[in-house]
Amino acid sequence: MARSDNLHELPKGLPVPQDDGACDHLEGMTLPPIGLPSTGGRVVDLSRLAGTTVVYVYPRTGRPDQESPTGWNEIPGARGCTPQSCAFRDHYAELQRAGAAQVFGLSTQDTAEQREAAARLHLPFELLSDAGLQLANALNLPTFKVDGMKLIKRVTLIARDGVIVKVFYPVFPPDRNAGEVLAWLTATRADELREISDED
Repeated sequence: MARSDNLHELPKGLPVPQDDGACDHLEGMTLPPIGLPSTGGRVVDLSRLAGTTVVYVYPRTGRPDQESPTGWNEIPGARGCTPQSCAFRDHYAELQRAGAAQVFGLSTQDTAEQREAAARLHLPFELLSDAGLQLANALNLPTFKVDGMKLIKRVTLIARDGVIVKVFYPVFPPDRNAGEVLAWLTATRADELREISDED
């Protein structure tokens, strides 16, 4: 049965999430050595990845044949996982050119659900499953509960050689997040090149 709304569009009048300080501790933290199953059929340990890694953490991706959880649109920051993923898909090549060695999406959904989403949305990057909330608990990421599910609030992390160097939280509207990440990466790269030029 088809759902009654459009997953690819953000409804007007969504409540705006407020910065509650729940992610203030993340910048400068080292990612924990935790293996997460990916839609690519491998286990990814974010702490061991070299270079710049972008991880956008989202509550859950909806399906066109299922309605959203109870009161989903009324939960600040919950709606918009599909538009966010599609924006990272559309900006993927630009993100790579701006210095992102890896881009991942991450949620508490299992890999089978994530594979369905990755195939349907034609994502060129892998999705990681934190179904056991291992990474969420290790990093003390903010969560919320709905319909018996414990989900992670939307937050985007940029890590360099396993250390978190930038945090986007709260993320709103979700469909603009990839552009914000791209702008930050571009500005950071320009600053680094300027410093190198000054040293010469």
